[in-house]
Amino acid sequence: MSADRVFVTGGTGFVGSAVVRALIARGFAVRALVRRGSATGNLAGLDCEIAEGDMMDGASLSSAMHGVRFVFHVAADYRLWAPDPSEIVRHNVEGTRAVMKLALQARVERVVYTSSVAVLRPVPGRAADEMSRMPENEAIGAYKKSKIAAHALVESLVARDGLPAVIVSPSTPIGPRDIKPTPTGQIIVNAARGKMPAYVDTGLNLVHVDDVAAGHLLALERGKPGAHYILGGQDVTLGCMLASIANAAGRRPPRFQLPRAPIYPLAVAAELAARVTGRTPFLTLDGLRMSKYHMYFSSAKAERELGYRARSYERGVRDAIAWFRDAGYLH
Repeated sequence: MSADRVFVTGGTGFVGSAVVRALIARGFAVRALVRRGSATGNLAGLDCEIAEGDMMDGASLSSAMHGVRFVFHVAADYRLWAPDPSEIVRHNVEGTRAVMKLALQARVERVVYTSSVAVLRPVPGRAADEMSRMPENEAIGAYKKSKIAAHALVESLVARDGLPAVIVSPSTPIGPRDIKPTPTGQIIVNAARGKMPAYVDTGLNLVHVDDVAAGHLLALERGKPGAHYILGGQDVTLGCMLASIANAAGRRPPRFQLPRAPIYPLAVAAELAARVTGRTPFLTLDGLRMSKYHMYFSSAKAERELGYRARSYERGVRDAIAWFRDAGYLH
């Protein structure tokens, strides 16, 4: 499939730029959609065509998708808090609708849609798989609700209109080039700087961002239209994750595990302050509510059907810290 032209949304972002790099390494000709004024540092030095445009601007989106064989829709508004939560819904649902509708019109051969494990319900005592779907009305926060709605939209277009889309759900990516950074990347930065003296009892599934990118290519090559694959890594408690970060950063790990109840007033105060300053709060109510669950996931289906594999989460932690240090985030 080398030399085929591929269109990527979200190519300047954390996961998107890893997908772009993986595609270029395989010999694809990549065209990335970039909004005017967006930071393009993650694409610097890459043999990648930049198409200036916006998912909500039909003309620029149509021009950017012209003549491509495959589409990777990776773009997402990944925030656990926003002054206007409807922005997150609009970007993730209506942006996805625009890309998928145009892909149908353009008759592209294959679409890989980047969903999220946010669409899945955690299962107490074991790792959730693709069958454990979360109803939208039970989801916590605008991000999860929007990803559930967008995922259902893609599935409906596959079933009703024959959209040739494969759906992948990364768990919690970590690693280099997390420029914003993501909420998880911010935890790594804070912990590496010694700014997280305590933690709550929660757990998550950590995966190296470059393994997620490799999984996207496997979905293109081996995935079945309409199929859904979790691209995860290892299930890890937050305490273990913070210990790994401390070890990689040469710091002492936090020793205190806190109950959630006394932290809720702090989250309320942080969000009120954020509305005044416009800066993302260091603690959010939705994040605290989600921490009640151990968000563990199984990649068995992707391993079985795609040949997907993931390296250790510690490698992702080390690569993330090395990148954050080199980029000046840890001073």
